[in-house]
Amino acid sequence: MKPGGLGLSDLNIRHIVVDGDACPVKTEIVNTARLFHIPVLLVSSFDHLLQGGEGVRTVQVDRSDQSADLYIANHIKPYDVVITQDYGLAALALGKRCYVLSFRGREFNDRDIDFMLDSRHTAAKARRRGHYGKGPKPFTEQDRENFQHKLTKLLKDLQENV
Repeated sequence: MKPGGLGLSDLNIRHIVVDGDACPVKTEIVNTARLFHIPVLLVSSFDHLLQGGEGVRTVQVDRSDQSADLYIANHIKPYDVVITQDYGLAALALGKRCYVLSFRGREFNDRDIDFMLDSRHTAAKARRRGHYGKGPKPFTEQDRENFQHKLTKLLKDLQENV
């Protein structure tokens, strides 16, 4: 996975930054990050309880729907690993040469992000017209395992190719 077209040999990971408002894999992120000695930054609104700890810093922002995303976008640096479900934040993170994973382990990349943003826009227009889809499928134990596998693989690949 190459953020912004850069090779893994250019790696200088600073943090794993998590869009924590609806993140179902916080424990998996923290446990995996500890194995690789990578600090974690969990960002969430005041409505959500966050647990800090060794190697984990928490930041809580106001309740507006984009506050966590804006905080993250303004604080990430190249080669950070960003964990989010938000396509807009994923696009911003890719533009800053970050590695981006979804909560289900999907790797966001420059090739697919424009299509994903367009799909999100099309769905939003349909909702405004009163057409609602089924919503996301329930998060499963298989999703959790897939995420942990993908994060571990990404961190291992990055560590081996420094």
